Amino acid sequence: MNPYIKNLFRFVIILAIQVLLLGNITLYLLPQPAGSLFIPLIYPLFILMLPFETPVWILLFLGFFMGAAVDAFYTTGGMHAAAAVLIAYLRTNVLQTLMPHKLDEYAGLQPSVKNMGWLPFLVYAAFLILIHHIFFFTLESWSFSSFPTLALKIGASLGTSMLFVVAYALLFTKQYAAR
Repeated sequence: MNPYIKNLFRFVIILAIQVLLLGNITLYLLPQPAGSLFIPLIYPLFILMLPFETPVWILLFLGFFMGAAVDAFYTTGGMHAAAAVLIAYLRTNVLQTLMPHKLDEYAGLQPSVKNMGWLPFLVYAAFLILIHHIFFFTLESWSFSSFPTLALKIGASLGTSMLFVVAYALLFTKQYAAR
């Protein structure tokens, strides 16, 4: 399949899952002032799964576009766009650190369990989603005054988001039979 069509399809599917399905999932463990703790945000997965050789300027544009689309549905005033642009900016450096060869040598491939292995892929996804969540939830709370609640919200949301990332990796990674 054409990579542009594949990524457009991935954009639409991930946005639809984020907005229509996960936007309605909130688990309250603390009283209302603290709000929901488990907020699964999987839209960063779109940025994480773009091909290795994607230029940074395209990553920034697509990150902004995905974040702005989520902002439009959640009415969060640019917070998702800002967090998505941040991880789009950091993505190339994180991949260069984790991959044994230059990213140019992975032409036509995308970050996945099949191309990276389980551990590097999970470290890559967890690190960038953690950065995303720290930035997003700090913007959302706009202070460190209730740091324990903020840290709990970041950790719980990271855990739930990573569950969905692992589910995505298991569902959409082609497994080959051993010979």
